[in-house]
Amino acid sequence: MASSHTSPYDTEITAYPVPLRLDRRDAPRSYVLRNVSPEPLSGLSFSLLGGAVMRATAPLLLRPGQEVRLTIRADDLPRSGVLIVRWFRPNDDEYLWRVSF
Repeated sequence: MASSHTSPYDTEITAYPVPLRLDRRDAPRSYVLRNVSPEPLSGLSFSLLGGAVMRATAPLLLRPGQEVRLTIRADDLPRSGVLIVRWFRPNDDEYLWRVSF
């Protein structure tokens, strides 16, 4: 007898593209993240790993087309820091994006 239980692996899954674009024109001190998706991104927050520092901000709501500028300080950012970007989609799914400099 076949089981009526369905697992999450039984459905077709479509990849979710990162909804942010990183503008590095003012690197290595300043970076701009733009929401390029049609969805608002809520709870947007940033964490740094390694020897870099940046000003802490409260979680943000980034509407489609909006940007946020991050100022990051480090002696050698490509070797000393990694940025972790966290956000929620409108359906409350949480995502993390690791950015290497």
